[in-house]
Amino acid sequence: MRATPNSLNSYPHHLTIPTRWADNDAYGHVNNSVYYFYFDTVVNKWLIENGLLEIGQSDTIGLVVGTSCDYFAPISFPDDVVAALRAAKVGSSSVTYEIGLFRNEETTASAQGSFVHVYVDEKNRRPTAISAMMKEKLGEITPC
Repeated sequence: MRATPNSLNSYPHHLTIPTRWADNDAYGHVNNSVYYFYFDTVVNKWLIENGLLEIGQSDTIGLVVGTSCDYFAPISFPDDVVAALRAAKVGSSSVTYEIGLFRNEETTASAQGSFVHVYVDEKNRRPTAISAMMKEKLGEITPC
């Protein structure tokens, strides 16, 4: 069954990312692989801004174990992408983030997908429980 595009207001966190000339492919639109860079950017920037990730210093890190993306409408350079984020599922050591990508001022997703992090000890790479602080912050981007 084909997914239907979400609306911008169904995501509590938004980040504007400019496209780059190099993002376009031979077909004149952003290549599908670049969408995953946008996913990675909005999730990790949110983690950093909320004090949940300090690159090279954090004892706990998120490893990507799954991603998916549905495409609805093209995005092309020089468009801006509004990467919208919500936490769809919070487990004991994992989070499923949902991301919508919106072209310029549009309010219907051009693409949307999921990004699953398993949080692990940085040294031994074994799953570790999500902290109370992280659960609290995730609550701010979890739809009711």
